[in-house]
Amino acid sequence: MFELSASTNTVRPSFLTADAHSMADSLPSINFGFDDLRDRIARFTERFDTFIAKGRKQVLEERNRFRINVAELQEDQRLKSREIENLAQKSSNHAQTIDKEAAETAEMHAAITSITRQRDARAQHRDRIRSEIAAIRKQIAQRQSAQQQYAKAIDEQARLNTPELDFWQTYLCMRIEGTGTVDRLRFVFTHVDERDWEREVSFDLDTEKKDYRVASVKPKLDAEQIQHCVERLNDNRELGPFLKNMRELLTAALK
Repeated sequence: MFELSASTNTVRPSFLTADAHSMADSLPSINFGFDDLRDRIARFTERFDTFIAKGRKQVLEERNRFRINVAELQEDQRLKSREIENLAQKSSNHAQTIDKEAAETAEMHAAITSITRQRDARAQHRDRIRSEIAAIRKQIAQRQSAQQQYAKAIDEQARLNTPELDFWQTYLCMRIEGTGTVDRLRFVFTHVDERDWEREVSFDLDTEKKDYRVASVKPKLDAEQIQHCVERLNDNRELGPFLKNMRELLTAALK
């Protein structure tokens, strides 16, 4: 806009004279500061461009940082999501493990309770068996003592009975044999049959218990007669008269 005067000069009519031109030249020059203004505008424009460039660069940098931050946040979110999934899986596995351990603990407690009951029952059974064993040992000791006393009495009686037994064996034509059974003796008599003095008759006397009994007899005799003889033997413990009575019964049975 500062060059309008020049343009105006160009459109002036051609009828201007040389005098007029010389008058213009004689006018004083006026400095409007166009150069300074152009410099200022140029510097402003440069600063403005620099500002715009710096602003654009800053915007681009901030946008890039924003994108980077968003990408990092997304990656963090993905990692956090995966970590949350892993923790959830671990939590589920831990819960299953706890449930399994709880079940195993309950089974162990049940097994311990059962074993404890079995142990207590066996302890009671053991104590009962020990008591029974102690009672049986006591009975055995008592029986052994009784047997020893009985054996001692038998030995003493045998020493006393030996002469008497020899007498009855000779007097009654008798001998004593074993039967193959403990506490059982067989008494065999001869000279009971007038037709055959060698004929033998016998009976087995069972001495296992305190009260003796006749286990068998040959030939057969009346049971009441045998019982009567045995009762007298158990009452008085005199063997000689008992043998004599049994011989008489056997002799009578052959007639």
